[in-house]
Amino acid sequence: MHEEIAKIYGERLRIRVCGLLFEDEQLLLVNHQGLSAGDFWVPPGGGVEYGESMDQALKREFVEETGLIVRVNEFAFGCELIMPPLHAIELFFWVNRTGGDLIHGNDPELKIISESKFFHTHELSTLKKDALHGILQRAQSKRDFQQLTGFYRI
Repeated sequence: MHEEIAKIYGERLRIRVCGLLFEDEQLLLVNHQGLSAGDFWVPPGGGVEYGESMDQALKREFVEETGLIVRVNEFAFGCELIMPPLHAIELFFWVNRTGGDLIHGNDPELKIISESKFFHTHELSTLKKDALHGILQRAQSKRDFQQLTGFYRI
């Protein structure tokens, strides 16, 4: 893990919101560099700032990371990520695109996003497991995600 990531986000609990955006049975993911030795693909999202609603945070994160404007729909499920020194509670929501064009976005704090891309299920199954957010080992297709409910430790 990149030491700047550990310095900014480490050793504190962080609340994150993440969006599940499927288009034509493809899932949108962003590639974060520095969390592992190589690629690390995750659904778009990020930390909720003090005074910001989850809805506002997720919309902001989508614009920053992907260039897309989204409508936040219903809550899907939650996860707890413990990957010392990181500890996050992640709340996943279904989203729909309402505007914007897919771009190579950025993370304002660290500039760790290298790519934003829609993936078919068969493409995800060819990636190394350590290159995927833990929830992507439980679900990859839209149907898989629709069957997830509750809270998961990943």
